[in-house]
Amino acid sequence: MSTDKRIGLEGKIVAITGGYGHLGSGITEAILNHGGVAIVLGRSQEKFDFLKNRINHTENLHFQFCDIGDQAIVAEAFANIINRFGNIDALINNAYFGKSQIPENMSDEEWQLGIEGGLNAVFRCIREVIPHLKQGGRIINISSMYGSIAPNFKIYDDFPAFLNPPNYGAAKAGVQQLTRYFASYLGKKGITVNCISPGPFPSPDVQKNTGFVKELEQLTVLNRIGQPHELGGICVFLASEHASFITGQNIAVDGGWTTR
Repeated sequence: MSTDKRIGLEGKIVAITGGYGHLGSGITEAILNHGGVAIVLGRSQEKFDFLKNRINHTENLHFQFCDIGDQAIVAEAFANIINRFGNIDALINNAYFGKSQIPENMSDEEWQLGIEGGLNAVFRCIREVIPHLKQGGRIINISSMYGSIAPNFKIYDDFPAFLNPPNYGAAKAGVQQLTRYFASYLGKKGITVNCISPGPFPSPDVQKNTGFVKELEQLTVLNRIGQPHELGGICVFLASEHASFITGQNIAVDGGWTTR
């Protein structure tokens, strides 16, 4: 029986899509702080360099170009990681792309873009990483509380620019189901698949609107918004050996929003 009480990722190779964004940066930094090797998959070297210049443990931080909307590029990205590091211990599907729009004005193309960037791309990354994961591998999908509940539209009455679009929630609900599906499918291989559903983690630009942030704060039981590092901790735990018997779960990190 192990006596190691640390939640550590020493030497583990963790690939994080969109690992330089608002939430992704908090996840990446947490992986590094717990001894992991963080491979950030994304399209922007510039955004990666900005992240690298402001965090610690950068000797274990690496960039891999990847466009999650392109199957061939995704497959090549994982192959490059294997060629360079020899292994992938965990994949964190965090990246998202889409276009927000009022439902009545949303075109079919805009709808499909959100489904592509929020759901199809997650499936694509899971499919392409499976051949590289060994027993004990981890897949962690970032969904949203809006994959489980409908938005509270009252908070958008005075702030229509921040309206949450319908394809976002639909895609994130799909991510939760993909998690359950692949947890069952990959269980025989000893690979765990779990999902994290963040609540209100507004970006720095959104936080400039203090009135809207106040509305978000009042809907949590902690009366505040989340900070990126608070998402990083659960990712570290799920990627660690301490979570080896947890699979197929969706964990809300929402300040208690969905308890009400």
